[in-house]
Amino acid sequence: MLNALEFSWFVELKDEFEKDYMIRLKAFLQQEKDNGTVIYPKATEIFNAFNYTPFDKVKVVIIGQDPYHGAGQAHGLCFSVQKDVAVPPSLKNIYKELEADLGLKAPGHGSLTEWAQQGVLLLNATLTVRANQAGSHQNKGWEQFTDTVIKCLSDKKEGLVFILWGNYAKAKAALIDEKKHFILTAAHPSPFSAYNGFLGCRHFSKTNELLVKQGFAPVNWQITSQ
Repeated sequence: MLNALEFSWFVELKDEFEKDYMIRLKAFLQQEKDNGTVIYPKATEIFNAFNYTPFDKVKVVIIGQDPYHGAGQAHGLCFSVQKDVAVPPSLKNIYKELEADLGLKAPGHGSLTEWAQQGVLLLNATLTVRANQAGSHQNKGWEQFTDTVIKCLSDKKEGLVFILWGNYAKAKAALIDEKKHFILTAAHPSPFSAYNGFLGCRHFSKTNELLVKQGFAPVNWQITSQ
């Protein structure tokens, strides 16, 4: 499960795979598999955030917490679902904010791969989950790995825009050097909190303004319908 990491990321993170926590995590995932437990996303998609967005291409980071735990939803990108499943409520609110901020229409599906291919790292803190059991793979080692990813990006790159929605993501700001990078925070887009500061945050236009000021290409946030 843990050998499908895109090469530029493997170069940065290879030492992590020899550490005790990662060996324990790999053993845990193997035990889940041996027990017949259904895990999302499937093994070939666990590292999709990295595979779609190589280290040298990252310019924006959006941090989520856990993969979706429903059948066919998770495919390794936070907030994103595969095209043939219903758009989840949080993503509907993200689309609502996109339209209010930039006038962009929702694409009719929930795949955010086009963002990832433009340098938007869609990183969940935990990269796997048991079917129908939210949070079931938390505190097994993934968070240590993804915290290392955030710290690596902060230390080795400059001018990134980190988008932190909700208290869990906001806590990751402690890993980021604010002298080198930009941090945008708001409430989580969940229906329970979206009206407490997510809707109206204008993070998509603000991100592009920060990128353009640095001479980087803006993100085309419009996702095609196909």
